Amino acid sequence: MKAMALRDPVGLDQLGLEDRPDPGQPGRGEIRVRLQGSTLNFHDLGVVTGRMGAVPGRIPLADGGGVVEAVGTGVTEFAVGDAVVSCFFPDWEDGVAPLGDFSRTPGDGLDGYAREAVVVPARFFTRAPKGFSAVEAAAITTAGLTAWRALIGDGQLKPGDTVLLLGTGGVSIWALQIAKMMGASVAITSSSGEKLERARGMGADFTVNYRETAEWGRAVRDWTGGLGVDHVVEVGGPGTVAQSIEAVRLGGHISLIGVLTGGAGEVPTAALMAKQARLQGLIVGSRRQQRDFVRALDGGAIRPVIDRTFALEELADAFRYEASAAHFGKIGVAW
Repeated sequence: MKAMALRDPVGLDQLGLEDRPDPGQPGRGEIRVRLQGSTLNFHDLGVVTGRMGAVPGRIPLADGGGVVEAVGTGVTEFAVGDAVVSCFFPDWEDGVAPLGDFSRTPGDGLDGYAREAVVVPARFFTRAPKGFSAVEAAAITTAGLTAWRALIGDGQLKPGDTVLLLGTGGVSIWALQIAKMMGASVAITSSSGEKLERARGMGADFTVNYRETAEWGRAVRDWTGGLGVDHVVEVGGPGTVAQSIEAVRLGGHISLIGVLTGGAGEVPTAALMAKQARLQGLIVGSRRQQRDFVRALDGGAIRPVIDRTFALEELADAFRYEASAAHFGKIGVAW
């Protein structure tokens, strides 16, 4: 089978198409999936550029959508022909996360889905949302489920709540769609007026250009009449968390799900205490939460925003496009 793999030394220029052995037929408790599409995440970019400590030979991409080609004995959840989508943490069925690293994440600690076929335990996948293409389904694995958990699973979002989203990448655009589906009001930031206009077209109620408005946290709080927002999906990290605390209401919820501005930095602890807000770090979600998300998507109210789709052999170019930050929503890869 064909697969994209990292060569030594790890880097985008060393990402190439290889012939790998076919994975064969599934054993007990396993399924064989014909993979057809994926989407890119900031985490994947860290792997392929070497920032995440990837090993030479690793097959990247945490997201994978495809069709079941064969099932092993004892598998009752899937049948041949089922459309399926991968899980970011395949060993996390429910409850508290069993680990806090990426040692068991496909595309990082394990080989990922930038290949034509895979044979894995059935728990590595769930059913895909009805009517989704492989690329659209793959968009839920990392970005979609992160947004779902932040707002629904942990945030307990209710109709009428207010939400602040940072930027217009995959997680934020998923969160915009989920929040509007639930009847919430949404504020969103960007440095691009064009992207803010697109977000307004998708239902964003308030937009702010953070390059033009340095105190965007206060601007968002003013939009709520001085109360602050109920939820913040915080993707920036140390460079933005102070503004997110400024924007959140007393007793509100900040989901820390990204580190785009760095892995460490100062947090205004006195301001956080004064707000009595919950600052929660989270990484994607469990398999049960993914099944819940799929059921919600089966209703057909929303579909992922795919900015552009590349061929598998163009994967390095797809990552370069991601690094440019020109995209709105998700970047797809199809084969």
